[in-house]
Amino acid sequence: MEAGIIDGLIGGLQTALSPEILFYCFVGVFLGTLVGVLPGIGSLATISLLLPVTYHLSPVAAIIMLAGVFYGAQYGGSTASILLNLPGHAAAVVACLDGNPMAKQGKAGIALFVTTIASFVGSMLGLIALILFSPAIAEIGLQFGAAEYFSIMVLGLIAASTLASGSPAKGLAMVALGLLIGTVGTDVNTGTLRFDFGVLELSDGISLVAMAMGLFGIPEIIHSLSNAHNTKVESKVTLRSMIPSRGEFKQTIMPMLRGSGVGGFFGALPGTGPSIASFMAYALEKKVAKEPTRFGKGAIEGVTAPEAANNAAAQTGFVPTLSLGIPGDAVMALMLGALIIHGIQPGPMLIAEQPELFWGLIVSFAIGNVMLIVLNIPLISVWVSILQIPYRLLYPAIIVFVCIGTYSVTNDVFNVFMVGIVGALGYLMLVLRFDAAPLLLGFVLGPLMEENLRRALRLSRGDPMIFLERPISATFIGIAAIILLWSTFMVFRSYLRRTVSAREKVL
Repeated sequence: MEAGIIDGLIGGLQTALSPEILFYCFVGVFLGTLVGVLPGIGSLATISLLLPVTYHLSPVAAIIMLAGVFYGAQYGGSTASILLNLPGHAAAVVACLDGNPMAKQGKAGIALFVTTIASFVGSMLGLIALILFSPAIAEIGLQFGAAEYFSIMVLGLIAASTLASGSPAKGLAMVALGLLIGTVGTDVNTGTLRFDFGVLELSDGISLVAMAMGLFGIPEIIHSLSNAHNTKVESKVTLRSMIPSRGEFKQTIMPMLRGSGVGGFFGALPGTGPSIASFMAYALEKKVAKEPTRFGKGAIEGVTAPEAANNAAAQTGFVPTLSLGIPGDAVMALMLGALIIHGIQPGPMLIAEQPELFWGLIVSFAIGNVMLIVLNIPLISVWVSILQIPYRLLYPAIIVFVCIGTYSVTNDVFNVFMVGIVGALGYLMLVLRFDAAPLLLGFVLGPLMEENLRRALRLSRGDPMIFLERPISATFIGIAAIILLWSTFMVFRSYLRRTVSAREKVL
């Protein structure tokens, strides 16, 4: 087995180092970084536009270029999140929670530097997992049926309530609101329109890009316009100013490793991907932190763990696509389509039948990630200089980019109006101190959870015990119940303490 891996890597190195492959690898990661930085465009739209171009390329060059766009976008996506509280794609939403507060504290350079390092570490560890554990990870993925997927999503939603910096009850309320908004559109099982209010554009549901932009971008613009004088800007960014202190560096090591582990696991499961991995990594860090109150206020761990997770997930996301022929998300479905276009059938025999493609792709991932870290670190000073642009010029430009990015997803102006509507909701939530992150995760997971719930119940002929009879599903349900009970206990204890304190003051 080890000899086969070494021989494969040597062959892959020969493929990946050819001038043609190196060129298309660089084109992919460069475009990925660029579209990651630009709000709303994302890797899905870019890969869709590039797909016709791949007809004129060799299969290896085509897949390596498209893959470079995908994982390159994970690097660039956190840039606008940190600097402007404007997520470039869904997986970058979590970077807003602590990255943007760090930028407001004058630590934008440090935040961007550690996200670049965390992205590189997460990618490389995910790549190692992809090389060593592809068969095992694929086998674990096969153990997941509808009941397991529903249970792990319940766990994700319960954990999402802990993303809220304030009351867990508010977090659960936001999750519930996200689930409700996620039901808008066409029922995937029956084809029935739900909560569309006669608006044809709502038949496909509310755009995820419109939700992300509206919940994070627009409220931040309105808030920043009225509080512009409170934001610190680094006038000059040097390499020394970007490097974190020894204490900050120590705080990032374990979160990077834990985030990489979470991302590697969730990335390998069909139907999850980088977005869910980043949310789960953030929730885990907040749970294990000695001072969880720091999160949401500029905790460096809250930046590094999700970034490591979404980049590790981007690498291991190729496990089910290549070894099982099961795409993990929409981007992987496009990659699957690109393989089929070139006459390559993904599945368990891919490594044996297409060793040049598989190992060339693996080695190109490593080369592409080295290119990305070399490309991104010098650009940090350029990105931070964006904050020096006067607000009267910066924020109208941001709104233009938001509108272009949102419109480009479906070429429909309705999504632009939807950003405004969701933005009004987001600003109201900001004023009332309700966190947007749990709502967005509920919106993302809601349709998937409903689909797997109904599928599991059909398989069990309506018997809900299927979720407790299957060991993996029961484990996830049990962990979710423990978290929920613990959160309830903490809220109750806090209420008792306030009550006792109030009585003592009266006496």
